[in-house]
Amino acid sequence: MSGQHARHAQGTRTRPKAPVPTTPLRKPTSAPGGTKGGDAGRAKGGGTGRTDLATEITASLVVFLVALPLCIGVAVASGVPAELGIISGVIGGLVVGAARGSTLQVSGPAAGLAALVAETVLEYGVASLGVIVLGSGILQIILGLVRLGRMFQAISLAVVQGMLAGIGLPLIFSQLYPMSDSKAPGTPLENIAGVPGLLAATLADRQAMTAALLGVVTIVLSFLWKKMPGPVKKIPAALVAVGIGIGVAALPGVDVKTLQVGNLLAAVDVPGPEQLAGLADVGILTAILTFTVIASAESLFTAAAVDRMHSGPRTRYNAELVAQGAGNTVAGLLGALPITAVVARSSANVQAGAKTRISRTLHGLWLLAFALLLPQVLALIPISVLAGVLVHSGWKLFAPEEFPKMWRQDRGEFAVMTVTTLVIVATALLEGVLIGLAAGVVLAALRMSRTVIRQDVEGDADVAQVVMAGNATFLRLPQVIEALEASAASGKPRIRLDLTGVTHLDHACRSQVEEFTAQQRGLGTEVELLMPGAEKPSPEPIEGKLMPPVPGPDAEWFYLDTTAYGQNPTVRERGSSQLPGGAHEFTYVGPG
Repeated sequence: MSGQHARHAQGTRTRPKAPVPTTPLRKPTSAPGGTKGGDAGRAKGGGTGRTDLATEITASLVVFLVALPLCIGVAVASGVPAELGIISGVIGGLVVGAARGSTLQVSGPAAGLAALVAETVLEYGVASLGVIVLGSGILQIILGLVRLGRMFQAISLAVVQGMLAGIGLPLIFSQLYPMSDSKAPGTPLENIAGVPGLLAATLADRQAMTAALLGVVTIVLSFLWKKMPGPVKKIPAALVAVGIGIGVAALPGVDVKTLQVGNLLAAVDVPGPEQLAGLADVGILTAILTFTVIASAESLFTAAAVDRMHSGPRTRYNAELVAQGAGNTVAGLLGALPITAVVARSSANVQAGAKTRISRTLHGLWLLAFALLLPQVLALIPISVLAGVLVHSGWKLFAPEEFPKMWRQDRGEFAVMTVTTLVIVATALLEGVLIGLAAGVVLAALRMSRTVIRQDVEGDADVAQVVMAGNATFLRLPQVIEALEASAASGKPRIRLDLTGVTHLDHACRSQVEEFTAQQRGLGTEVELLMPGAEKPSPEPIEGKLMPPVPGPDAEWFYLDTTAYGQNPTVRERGSSQLPGGAHEFTYVGPG
């Protein structure tokens, strides 16, 4: 302390306050499309109501042209009459389309569920499809009402991509057979194994060759149509392929299989008491659960993808799940196909300039009018063309380019993605998804339990040291045991176990460390155990390094009654002439 003393100046100085900004707050503006009045209000934001309505009508026609061949193709791939696909498309427009949730997402029968529906129909019959879809719809409504819509966003992206690939790959191989006017053998593995025989049979049959060529042309058009110049590419490729197929099928001497279309209303099959009694069957209940999980996940994943395509209102996930459930409930009551959101229709809706729910609702009306007024046109469509459309859809679901991308980004996630795909192809959709989810959880647990273990058994002549950091759980127990055994095998008289850097120590690891410590102490080894939360001891004694020397008996003590300028503590200091600066002991610690 300074030898010169001065009394503290009386009074205090007040720091002037910073001026408070006086800029008035602006009234928050609505997000794009966020004005009151629902979709009608949003529609008026871009211009006159007449112009917006014309845009919505145009967009609805574009979506209708995309949806028509998909509805029919999915029905054929599902092993049910084509009319049921159209009925589901109508419900997707008029019921789901009119409901709140997602503004621009379009729903209908999806290729992603075609293989699952085909397996279900093969096992339980078309009559039981209605009660399964009905139960799935009711369950979706319940999930939405209890606000579990966001739950599906917690699924690993690797599992989602693996699921889509596992859906797309069997779809591709199952549609190679109708593309050649043949019948698929059955399971995905059987379909894959039968491809060489299918190729040989197709090359030996003129009719099969013609049908296969129509399918190949459809696939090529589907991939290359976007590269067409000018406004021509705005016409859906599937519609162009259907037109070409109808024209070729009408030529003399061409004999390919075409759709068998009946009366739309006659296709309605309301579940009766016999079908409802099937709810006691464990297999039916499992199918309901599978349809619910897959349809909900596909719809909400599609919603996230569609939200990235536009700047309008975002999807309300719980409301959208209720809307999907309402659509599937109606579809189940009519005995139709399950409904999900579909990327192809939704992207066509966005690209056509739609801004409200009007376009997707109207597309359902156009589907209904076409099926009622022009059903004879549907009977002209070659089945091989629809199969080609679905092969393209299956390829988009499979998305092979995602596998090398995932490999470069994350090898662990790549493994989860691949396992999910392979298990779905080898067994079934639900089993594959469950195993994929389990693999994702295991991967996350392994990464969360990452433990850094550093051993030093050679540095100090007397001490073998083991330092741990991170999360020490039973998943890392082998590495922990190995490090402990190495320290014991060093033969040094002291072992230092430093666990102060461990953020989580589970019961298994704690028990192993404590057991090892007790065992080594019983053998006569000195063990220093620092558990999580303990302070690390200083490597050197603290005396003489941070504290001044203790004064001797001849020290001269004195009291300081004054303080340096600018300080006014309520403390008296006891000082010693033998200490640096004179200060040694505070009798009270206060400000200054």
